Amino acid sequence: MPAVTSADGTTIAYEHTGGGPALVLVDGAMCYRGAGPMRPLAALLQDTFTVYAYDRRGRGESSDTLPYAVAREVEDLQALIAQAGGEAYVYAISSGAALTLATAAAGPGITKMALYEPPFMAEAEGGSRIKEYTERLHELLDAGRRGDAVALFMTYVGMPSQVVAGIRAQPGWAALEAIAPTLAYDDALLAGGVVPRDLTSAIAVPALVLGGGASPQGLQQAAKATADALPAAEHRTLDGQTHDVAPEALAPVLAEFFGA
Repeated sequence: MPAVTSADGTTIAYEHTGGGPALVLVDGAMCYRGAGPMRPLAALLQDTFTVYAYDRRGRGESSDTLPYAVAREVEDLQALIAQAGGEAYVYAISSGAALTLATAAAGPGITKMALYEPPFMAEAEGGSRIKEYTERLHELLDAGRRGDAVALFMTYVGMPSQVVAGIRAQPGWAALEAIAPTLAYDDALLAGGVVPRDLTSAIAVPALVLGGGASPQGLQQAAKATADALPAAEHRTLDGQTHDVAPEALAPVLAEFFGA
């Protein structure tokens, strides 16, 4: 298993495929290489790029080091970019987009970035619902109720309770419980659900911010707000796509943007 060691000693597992300029893929909440969208996407991009996919700390085959801080996850991504040659394009989805913004603001390494639906939901909804979620999430995790924390997250992002109950009865639920603490990491990255304009205003990296035309209005507005807050960003909508964007719809857009 290829791995890099982050600044605090955390082991970050990764894989790479293809050839060409380095492109790092960054997952959102509850996803990692073995359970998420990045391997299918990498397969569609490997003819043009050397594509790196990795397990964020606390997930998959990566280790973890407490206490968590956003700066430590930034160092993880920086370590992988260093392994890729010191510079890389980055594509990130959902909360992974917030991590990418923090990394781009922290220093050089990212030369272009594409972000899919950064979930800064307070841009459209206000912050009260987000605050309630944050408080309840930490209560459950502090009490060791990992399964309830996962269920809370699923309900929070719009999954019907009966669907959550059905998933909870499946054998794969234990794998979700194993990475439940990382939900607090994603929540910290999103910082109350607003675009971090103090960071974005200083990011000169060319950016493409994408939203799905069939996604909830809150996510579409968040994508537009993120693009507006970046000095060198383009905003595009992928018709018919949701937050669970199809790799076949996304890959040509990324190839065009990063290849330009």
